Amino acid sequence: MPSRSQPLPANRPAKRLLASIHDVGPGSERAVLQLADILETRLGGPNFAMLVVPDHWGQHALVKDRAFQARLRHWSDRGIEMFVHGWFHKDMAQHVDAAARFKAKHMTAGEGEFLGLDDATALDRMLEGKALVEDVIGRESAGFIAPAWLYGAGARAALRKADFALAEDHWRVWDATTDQVLAKGPVITWASRSTMRTASSLFFAGLARAALGPLETVRIAVHPGDVTKTSLLDSIDATLRRFAATHRPARYAELRATPLAG
Repeated sequence: MPSRSQPLPANRPAKRLLASIHDVGPGSERAVLQLADILETRLGGPNFAMLVVPDHWGQHALVKDRAFQARLRHWSDRGIEMFVHGWFHKDMAQHVDAAARFKAKHMTAGEGEFLGLDDATALDRMLEGKALVEDVIGRESAGFIAPAWLYGAGARAALRKADFALAEDHWRVWDATTDQVLAKGPVITWASRSTMRTASSLFFAGLARAALGPLETVRIAVHPGDVTKTSLLDSIDATLRRFAATHRPARYAELRATPLAG
């Protein structure tokens, strides 16, 4: 665990660092607490976002867990942005499109919930998730981010109707109401589900630390599974330290007011 850092100086760089914890819900509470402590240490405070899953895999319903609801509201009151992150997170669609079948098989382990949904189903889940999360935190959600960052045509159509402020995928952040791209560049993330994927994510994170410094906006995303491997935690800490030195920990909401070039 990294040592508690001193408060960040006031004259922070103009470049932005956007960090987030994915898959937040009652079932991941212990891991989220650990990740939140790491991010808060390295970013000098609650300068990150959380992506909330209303009912992860149909097994951890937020609506039934009053204690976790209170914890979410406390985090939100402290300034942590709250995104709606699907509903179940689990992909239960039958994919007819070949490209969607490939993404579902190779880009995620059955987690791309919004990859194969029709627009009506996608919109229902978006609106229900938005209503639940906003009721819990007592304020507007920061936006919507599809599980595994995968959006099918139905999800993209629904997103334009759901009245979210922001959306994000692997390569960009955009205004969900206008489709204006607000930031570009690959998100730095890690994988824990296999030795090969872990090694690949460690390699990419090392490459990113060396190559992504010129970007105006750098994005770092962590997941509950990351806490299961020391190598991932070490890489996350090194990546946070590297970019916190050159990029100001920021809020996603800033992008709508003053979008940057990269």
